[in-house]
Amino acid sequence: MPSTPDPTPSEVLEVRLKDLAPSSSPVEVVGRVVFCERREVTRRADGSRRPLVSGLLSDGTASVRFTWWDPPREGIERGVVLRAVGAEVREFRGRPELTFTWKTRVGPASAAELPRVDAEEIPFLTVRELSDASEGFRVELRIVRVAPKPVTVGEERRVVYEGLAADRTGSIALTSWSDFGLAAGEAVRIAGAYVRRFRNRPQLVLDERARVVRIEGSDLPDPTELLRAPPRSIARVEDEGGGAAVSVEGVVVGLLPPSGLVYRCPTCHRSVKSGICRVHGQVDGELDLRARLVLDDGTGALTVQAGRAETETLSGITLEEARRRLRERPDTSLIEEEILERLLGRRYRVRGSATKDDFGVTLTPESIEPVEIDLEATAEELAARLGEGRP
Repeated sequence: MPSTPDPTPSEVLEVRLKDLAPSSSPVEVVGRVVFCERREVTRRADGSRRPLVSGLLSDGTASVRFTWWDPPREGIERGVVLRAVGAEVREFRGRPELTFTWKTRVGPASAAELPRVDAEEIPFLTVRELSDASEGFRVELRIVRVAPKPVTVGEERRVVYEGLAADRTGSIALTSWSDFGLAAGEAVRIAGAYVRRFRNRPQLVLDERARVVRIEGSDLPDPTELLRAPPRSIARVEDEGGGAAVSVEGVVVGLLPPSGLVYRCPTCHRSVKSGICRVHGQVDGELDLRARLVLDDGTGALTVQAGRAETETLSGITLEEARRRLRERPDTSLIEEEILERLLGRRYRVRGSATKDDFGVTLTPESIEPVEIDLEATAEELAARLGEGRP
């Protein structure tokens, strides 16, 4: 990888990332690229396009965002160790951020050049204390669940391990880009991970830098405690901004489009509209079955993103049957209407992860169980509310 020109002569101080602070003086840092993405921005002056790489750099003491203007054409790869001499330190949303300009000399470095970090330097944090700014910490957790998931990163197909972990203070979504052999139920001590926000919820991210040690964990919760937690009201879930382990109960009052038969990109599995994937352009979409259920419990409503397996189980309509009907009558709306007819007014208990955005709360289910409605008890409760003048 070619390096950029030498910075202007000045006193350049080498610092660890945890010691960075906004300053007018350039610094020298060594760090590993945790993730990065290349894009172009439009210059306001003449409308031309200028390339940049942005991402996250870590040295074991902290993780810091960086922006590299006019990077080398061959780009950089995740996991490479870089030494940057003459980097600028700015503040973005209250946190330091590195900027590599034409004055910064950036080149490859050895992992042996990363600063040595003693375990005593890394503080223990609980799940409740973790936030988007958390870095350079240790945490002890119980793995509640974990499963491999194939993903597309650029043109590369990879496997990540997604799941849920918890301690006595709460639970957090977990994503591991390396296979640490994690298994549901085991207790672990993790160092070198970091927290980032995904779909408006924090998640604990592990890569090849993370260190995982099995521990006894007698003071950590039993996974079944979380999975058997009683349902919360939808209003409470909305107030809390969702959650990594949410249980709600409500009645299906509608379906949101697109539901029923949908087309997906064969590469990234995103929804395809008019044969166009927003990532891969024109594609031959593959048929899939889904149901975006609107669940209401009287305190509020949320959307349940039921995939193929859940939709087939709930509606009794399989993907193959839906394909056959589509060949007979090429109208995908007919399948959506039939799914709605079969599910409308039915009560379900749903467990999974919930996120909140400008459109409300969306719950990705791990389980959906039908709940029998006691009509007599429900009528008595409604009559009591009306008698007391309650809504």
